[in-house]
Amino acid sequence: MKLSNQAVGALMMALQKSLMEQSDIVPVLAEMDFQLDTENEENETLVVTNPPVVSLDGVELSGEEEQHDY
Repeated sequence: MKLSNQAVGALMMALQKSLMEQSDIVPVLAEMDFQLDTENEENETLVVTNPPVVSLDGVELSGEEEQHDY
């Protein structure tokens, strides 16, 4: 069995969330629910039914980026 592209993306989002929040990734991974991908006829891949949500609220850009008004 392998992870679907969606499941790999969910794992990467969990990693990004833990890095941004400087928090432990283990609780996020432990809460993930996996199931067989119903769109895959061979039922060989898993999907995450509750992927993590990454919020950018409160994230500030450093002064190095130029801001443009377009």
